[in-house]
Amino acid sequence: MSANSNPAAPPVERISVDEMRQRFNGSGYWEKVKSGQWTAVVMRSNVSSALPRETVEITSLMLSYRDEDGREMARVHQYERPDGSIAASGLPDPKRLFLDGTLYRLVRGDG
Repeated sequence: MSANSNPAAPPVERISVDEMRQRFNGSGYWEKVKSGQWTAVVMRSNVSSALPRETVEITSLMLSYRDEDGREMARVHQYERPDGSIAASGLPDPKRLFLDGTLYRLVRGDG
């Protein structure tokens, strides 16, 4: 069953990794999570082999960003150091984004 077969489901648009990052970075969602206005819920957490240039054990996290009503507004992946800082690029990597009534997902096989 497709997401669009449910009348309450938002339209789904598949976009490239670059476009997803651009929309996410312009949304202000990460800032809402950092300020405590929204919450980040851990969906998956795995200890990862040390990334290149990292000297500490890194955790791979899949997070769901939830608004004040508990609705998922974004899903991101990030590598986290033991001190809580984000490794690799230093930014969350968006995988899903609900913005302006549309659910954006990555093109299949992309990122």
